[in-house]
Amino acid sequence: MRTLPDRIRHAISFEVIGLLLVTPLGALAFHMPLDDIGVVTVVSATIATGWNFFYNVGFDMALKRLTGSTQKSWWARVWHAVLFEAGLLIVLVPFIAWYLQASLWQALVMDVSFSVFYVVYAYAFNLAYDWLFPLPEWAAEAEERAG
Repeated sequence: MRTLPDRIRHAISFEVIGLLLVTPLGALAFHMPLDDIGVVTVVSATIATGWNFFYNVGFDMALKRLTGSTQKSWWARVWHAVLFEAGLLIVLVPFIAWYLQASLWQALVMDVSFSVFYVVYAYAFNLAYDWLFPLPEWAAEAEERAG
């Protein structure tokens, strides 16, 4: 399982890279000022960072209990990303509506758009992160399976 420093590096790098991508894309897509979208994305990222840490710990614990390993299959990665974004949706829609003085429907459309981006981004980011920072136990598990 990942260490605390590794989980912190994961959460922070995920959010920083995501912000650098989603803020200008959101401003362009929704025809809103960069600073308004910037506030929404920074607040959202701050909330998401905390959620990311606790969610990943819980997901890995559940995965280890169910499969005996924290190594994620393709389907586990898909569920990991989708469930993460669903949890954020519940919290962020009311905030977006309030801050941008938009209807809940408009906020939902915006947040779903951001979520679709982040589902794809989360899948790609986590795949790259696991490739860059593999756990030693995965090599031993692969040797065991090859056996």
